Amino acid sequence: MTSFTRRNALRALAAGTAGVAVVAAPGASAATTGARQRAFAAAAAEFGVPESVLLGVSYLKSRWDSHGGAPSTGAGFGPLHLTDLRAVAAGGSHHDKGEDPRGDSARGELRPHTSAALQTVDLAAELTGVDAATLRTDPVQNIRGGAAVLAHYQRELGARADGPADWYGAVARYSGASDTGTATFFADEVFATIAAGASRTTDDGQAVTLPATPVSPRREQVRALGLSTVAEGAAEAPPGLPVEWIPAPYQDLGNGNYGNYDKAERPNSQRITHIVIHDTECTYDAAIGLVQDPSYLAWHYTLRSTDGHVAQHVLTKDVGWHAGNWYFNAKSIGVEHEGFAAQGTWYTEAMYRTSAKLVRYLAGKYRIPLDREHIIGHDNVPGTTADKVAGMHWDPAPYWDWAHYFDLLGAPLNARPVRQPTGMVMVKPDFASNPTGYTGCDTSAPGAACPARGSSALFLRVEPRDDAPLLADIGLHPDGGPSSVAISDVGSRVSTGQRYAVAEVRGDWTAVWFLGQKGWLRSSGVVPVLGQVVTPRPGLSSVPVYGRAYPEASAYPSGLTPQEVVPLQYTLPAGQKYTAGPTLTAEYYSATTFDPAEHVVVRGQTKYVQIQFGHRVGFVKLDDVVVSRTRP
Repeated sequence: MTSFTRRNALRALAAGTAGVAVVAAPGASAATTGARQRAFAAAAAEFGVPESVLLGVSYLKSRWDSHGGAPSTGAGFGPLHLTDLRAVAAGGSHHDKGEDPRGDSARGELRPHTSAALQTVDLAAELTGVDAATLRTDPVQNIRGGAAVLAHYQRELGARADGPADWYGAVARYSGASDTGTATFFADEVFATIAAGASRTTDDGQAVTLPATPVSPRREQVRALGLSTVAEGAAEAPPGLPVEWIPAPYQDLGNGNYGNYDKAERPNSQRITHIVIHDTECTYDAAIGLVQDPSYLAWHYTLRSTDGHVAQHVLTKDVGWHAGNWYFNAKSIGVEHEGFAAQGTWYTEAMYRTSAKLVRYLAGKYRIPLDREHIIGHDNVPGTTADKVAGMHWDPAPYWDWAHYFDLLGAPLNARPVRQPTGMVMVKPDFASNPTGYTGCDTSAPGAACPARGSSALFLRVEPRDDAPLLADIGLHPDGGPSSVAISDVGSRVSTGQRYAVAEVRGDWTAVWFLGQKGWLRSSGVVPVLGQVVTPRPGLSSVPVYGRAYPEASAYPSGLTPQEVVPLQYTLPAGQKYTAGPTLTAEYYSATTFDPAEHVVVRGQTKYVQIQFGHRVGFVKLDDVVVSRTRP
């Protein structure tokens, strides 16, 4: 049992759970920074829950943040993530706004079933006498409600409650998981956090500390919960992470149509070079229904918000249809996270943890570097051609905490700080204290402000002042007008971990090259880094930028129609520099028929360099540019 404690403490340290420090939110006063800690202590004493257990559970749900009373992507509220699906659905999905989806008057109305795991606020209200609205929005009462629920689970378990070790079963149940594997993983992460300790300042300026406490939990308690065992089948996952196998159908639909992914033999046929992070834009259950529809599309993995449960649908050797760009589909693995990019909801720590463990495993298996050139958001994938740029998706959006995610991946951004200017910077605002103002989270009021919460993104402006217009993006705004602060508009936005070449520095402002323009942002949001940059070869006034790295026509075998190599509407002008990612050999995977025997990988002689051209990446031909390294 001692080895379990040591092993999990080390795992927590490697994942970045210990010693985490975050700058207090603007306006936080010294008088308020201890209130959250006192609330945990008081609730633990009131309901007889070990304080370390209460703190550990809350950390795995919300990292002690209150999120201003807004729901998570798993319908949870507050530091203890009390779930209230009814409250979320009342203002969300059109399926829950009074209509009987079956519409048969001969039978009773059909209403969605709400599981107990997604409605814990009701139990908290019953146990504390506090109404649901207050439990959702008042952090102190939310913590009381969570403590009451934990204590209730412990009583129902009938287990001893002498110390933290005796609460493993109650913690596993609090995960909300319906299967033993996911519940066990959640509880293990909680007790690893207790063993390693953690300290941070929350999104509302509350300093909270969980002292490192050695503990040997009674893991056998999980058997008493009567949870199911998931069918792991062909699932690909690291040891210790349960992944359910829910296969997507590979089905011939007739008339030359089939779905909903392509068979392949990666990495033998093609290297896997990227992992694309998505959000589902629907509930987990809805996503599972979609991925099982043979006429729709499939991706590789789906993660559930409440407990971090992982399901796999397509083997990683095969090609999912998820990125909106066939070149990236053929070269990547798609990981969908339950969430809504436009609604201002937040992602749970449980889901961040399982996602990071999965992606770290996949990156190691396929030798994918853990950086923002290779681990990208769907919002970083370029359009394939000029006419596709405006329709590209923009998830997981600015509320995905990239810095924290890379900490959990064991690859902290800017792990080796450079003190002197280098001509290149990495975007690295403090997530919690960066409440960048967006609009468009409420579809009924498109111009209304989104919830004020932490963000991983910053805006670029045409001049070094806060009231200057945003940059233009002719792909999104063909009329040449400026970009907007709408949450869906990435035309003048940079994201944490992305690297850009410096164009100019003026006072406390830095300009970077972005879509052929100078984009200004506060220097406090960036840090100097080293890397490679590209610029047009001497004699070229500009070079084209592409959305896919396809081969030249002569590389295609007889009988196979070459894909056109056409640039996007952007160019890289002489005198400008852009950060270089991987250099890639031109490839095209021809897979237009149901029979995999007819699929062909076409490789050309052309080499491309992936560049950070705007918010999205792009490609330039290696023969068109000069590649050089930045230096202090």
